Amino acid sequence: MAPKATVLKAELQVSDMDRNAYGAYPLTVAQHPSETDQRVMVRIIAFALHADERLEFGRGLGNEEEPDLWLRDYTGDIDLWIDLGQPDESRVKKACGRAREVVVVNYGGRASDLWWERAKATLDRLKNLSVIDLPSGDVEQLVALYQRGLRLNCMIEEGELRVMSDTGEALVRPAYRQRGKARS
Repeated sequence: MAPKATVLKAELQVSDMDRNAYGAYPLTVAQHPSETDQRVMVRIIAFALHADERLEFGRGLGNEEEPDLWLRDYTGDIDLWIDLGQPDESRVKKACGRAREVVVVNYGGRASDLWWERAKATLDRLKNLSVIDLPSGDVEQLVALYQRGLRLNCMIEEGELRVMSDTGEALVRPAYRQRGKARS
């Protein structure tokens, strides 16, 4: 029998001064047995950066038809498609054809730099694509906050994300390699 996913409960408070968006989000995150704590925390941070009452997690690793997170309008059309890591260029192009806006949250240190160097020429042409880099040191600070019952307060101001929990805090400084033009 295959190992089962670990269920992580998180209470996320988001104060996004840049978008003038504030909210409380009770999250249930299914951590796939092969998924690292680092990737789970990046998923939660991607949620915080794009927080919306309709934003939801996809079915998870290995599902090619869904992103890691997505926001669909009331008709089912995809407004926002978010992938993590270094997705294949063909997957990103397909997502750009299906969604109004696509975001790749790139993390992983040197591997993320190599992915961008290889993919830049192709991905630069996609006008509804944003690529955000999370510095590896910032991601390691996030991993230090990981626990099964997370209570996180996230404050976003001037592009920086301060994540506070009962066990500590992390400062995440996302950097845009490419900023799509789909979002107003």
